[in-house]
Amino acid sequence: MATTAEAPEAAEAPEAAEAAEAPEAETGAAAGTRLTRLEPALLAVTAAALVAGGVAWLLGHGDVADLCWALGTVAAVGPSLGWVLGALRHGRAGVDLIAVLALGGTLAVGEYLAGALIALMLATGRTLEAAAQRRASHDLRALLEHAPRTARKRTGAGTGGAVRTVPLAEVRPGDLLVVGPGEVVPVDGTVVGAAAVLDESVLTGESAPVERAPGQSVRSGVVNAGGAFDLRATATERDSTYAGIVRLARQAGAESAPVVRLADRYAAWFLPLSLAVAGAAWLAGGSAVRAVAVLVVATPCPLLLAAPVAIVSGLSRASRLGVVVRDGGGLENLGRARTLLLDKTGTLTGGRPRVEDVTAAPGRQPAEVLRLAAGVDQYSPHVLAHAIVEAARERGLEPVAATEVSEQAGRGARAVVDGRVTAVGRLEPGTPVPDWARAAENRALLDGAAVAWVTVEGVPVGAVLLRDPLRPDAPRTLRRLRAAGIERIVMLTGDRPEPAREIAAVLGLDEVRAELSPAGKVAAVHAERERAVTVMVGDGVNDAPALAAADVGVAMGARGSTASSEAADVVLTTDRVDRLADAVAIAVRARRIAVQSALGGMLLSLAAMGVAAVGLLPPALGALLQEGIDVAVILNALRALRVDRAARPALEPATEALIHRFAAEHDDLQDVLQAVRDAAARLTEDGGEQALDSVREVHRLLTERLLPHEYAEEHQLYPALGRTLGGPEATATMSRAHAEIDRLARRVATHLALAEDGGGALAPEQLEDLRACLYGLHTVLRLHFTQEEENYFSLAP
Repeated sequence: MATTAEAPEAAEAPEAAEAAEAPEAETGAAAGTRLTRLEPALLAVTAAALVAGGVAWLLGHGDVADLCWALGTVAAVGPSLGWVLGALRHGRAGVDLIAVLALGGTLAVGEYLAGALIALMLATGRTLEAAAQRRASHDLRALLEHAPRTARKRTGAGTGGAVRTVPLAEVRPGDLLVVGPGEVVPVDGTVVGAAAVLDESVLTGESAPVERAPGQSVRSGVVNAGGAFDLRATATERDSTYAGIVRLARQAGAESAPVVRLADRYAAWFLPLSLAVAGAAWLAGGSAVRAVAVLVVATPCPLLLAAPVAIVSGLSRASRLGVVVRDGGGLENLGRARTLLLDKTGTLTGGRPRVEDVTAAPGRQPAEVLRLAAGVDQYSPHVLAHAIVEAARERGLEPVAATEVSEQAGRGARAVVDGRVTAVGRLEPGTPVPDWARAAENRALLDGAAVAWVTVEGVPVGAVLLRDPLRPDAPRTLRRLRAAGIERIVMLTGDRPEPAREIAAVLGLDEVRAELSPAGKVAAVHAERERAVTVMVGDGVNDAPALAAADVGVAMGARGSTASSEAADVVLTTDRVDRLADAVAIAVRARRIAVQSALGGMLLSLAAMGVAAVGLLPPALGALLQEGIDVAVILNALRALRVDRAARPALEPATEALIHRFAAEHDDLQDVLQAVRDAAARLTEDGGEQALDSVREVHRLLTERLLPHEYAEEHQLYPALGRTLGGPEATATMSRAHAEIDRLARRVATHLALAEDGGGALAPEQLEDLRACLYGLHTVLRLHFTQEEENYFSLAP
């Protein structure tokens, strides 16, 4: 197969960048430490003052009680002034200004108990807010702390060289590293020597360990869950997978979310409204106490901070599922999106070709052709070669031994097998193309598939059809996205229109734009943005400009390019497109809760202000009421951390095991589907003894392998799924397909019995019906398998 060699480029050492970031990081850490110490200290002082005053009042020492409460009030004035000045320096006139006025007002009118309650409310709100932020951002901090700082590098020749620890910035592509048990893989690379057992949950969210064979790629950030192994670095620290994710996570925060800026805009009118109501109450009632009472209940210190809590909680929830969001603005825009633009290859499809069909010349079997092709291609690095070898092994076919293997870029591979020159790839110019080969070419054209020809001594003996299949979880994902509020879904692809339209028809997309250049994708994004908030999803370098141009760019980061991840607002760190639906659902919920928190709390405050303005709510009682409002709003915002159980059915472990079992059986049964189609084709070519033998073989495969599989699904898998999906109606359509498969299989058996009664040959009047039966069975089986994989197996990928 054709191969492309890429010379790794050494990236610049990131020491300078890291040095530039260090002061800022230290400053932020110091500031965070000071705030963390201030809030609990203020809470302790104000609580102590309030309790001490209460004890003094109970003992009949009113003057001492007022002194304690006044001291508690004064203790809060300084920090609250600092918070107000800090907000003003950032161009925001926050509602903390109301708190300062309320504290001063209570001191001025002698309402020391109310002042102490406001001080406690202010300290409690700030402390609760800090705790909420710490809880909500725990997963993002864990992501940052997980990043490795050093690597163990072999300095001698081969895998037996000495090992020394070096800064991660010194690792270059080609270096041989050692990853010990429990260590984090420091850079992207390939496994050398023994296989590696890895915990990839940090990137994928999947807890089950995976095994990577020698030569397979490993992404940085995963944990070695087995014994020590050697890793050949393929990227520098800065260009590795985990470093890109960490760069995004460092920027994660709620301060830039539009919904948070909306909260600041609410404060812009809430502040003058509060002052106006307080002034009107003073003028109408002639009492400054009423004005202070209004200011007390208009002091929602943590109220408008509930919006950042909800947004950061959403960021945290998304990160647990392997979705890294650059900032709160990206999450908030994701929750408002109404248009979704999708690349095809690697996004809607798996991005890796798979063997779709194997066609054999007359006198040969498809399994023989596939085994020959795998034998020649087993040494090739080409992506199509990998697919052929993988398909052979999935079907239990061991590749044949091959010698004198060579490969020509753009033409394919050739080798000597059993003393004969065997080639896999394109046909040589001038090679005669028989009728069966023309039929294979025509089918590949209609299906949008690539053809790898298998020739022996220059004569075509078979053809392997390969295509990039649709992701099994794509249909369910798009249904969930539409349910979450996405109204328009468009495919943008540089591929040909025919395969793009076929996928669009299967998925029910609203529009397809094919044969687009990167500039064409950017133009399409700009056009869609004029209509609605737009999300662009892609994985390749050519998608990076479009991702940057969209309101929200989403990169498939598991196997996508670094450029697309850098340009994106959201990165899916696992190779599962259904995480996009999870991210949108989380964003919608977080935004809804944020708006609920801000508006709900302010409405409650406004109602309390009206009651206080007419003199029915004294300052002390108003302070207690406002404390309850603020705490309730913050707790409501924390609901964004909870899992929405309705988004994805929860599978029992036994059901999940059944799904994995039957999904594996689907792979094993692909040769049965192939045999059914081949038998139908032979009936078209010739109704003689060879055709009858192929039908007999199909009957044997149906009886021994396929029908027992369908029976087990009906009586084991479907009842288990019914309990998860809400009853037997959820699997009724698939049960009807089982009945149709059984009917067609019995019809094939009846034709064979008639042939035996007729002297061991098919009668002419049987051919048409038997051929239609076999083609129909093949079609039903393919559709049935696809529906099960999309609707059921995608629940446990």
